[in-house]
Amino acid sequence: MLSTAHFVLSPICFSVALDKKSCEVYNLGTGKGTSVLEMVAAFEKASGKKIPLVIAGRRPGDSEILYGSTIKAEKELKWKAKYTIEDMCRDQWNWASKNPYGYGSPGSTNYK
Repeated sequence: MLSTAHFVLSPICFSVALDKKSCEVYNLGTGKGTSVLEMVAAFEKASGKKIPLVIAGRRPGDSEILYGSTIKAEKELKWKAKYTIEDMCRDQWNWASKNPYGYGSPGSTNYK
């Protein structure tokens, strides 16, 4: 998902940087906010497991809402997200299920 975007966009971003002779920052995502509860629901659906929750008040410094604008990536790179949060949670769960040690190995403390 996001790695696909990095793979596809790397040569484009490199070309843009050469043209502008500077570095640019682009937000890659859906451009839509996702609440913690929506994310939990998406992972529950992907995993088929109930995720235990403790509902509490916001901590000092916690943002009420936060999302990145993807307009610059859409305009300059012609890039738009193809996948939903549910798609990404499902793919992440499938990968993690097949790779329980990440890129490490059993007994390794070098989880990546």
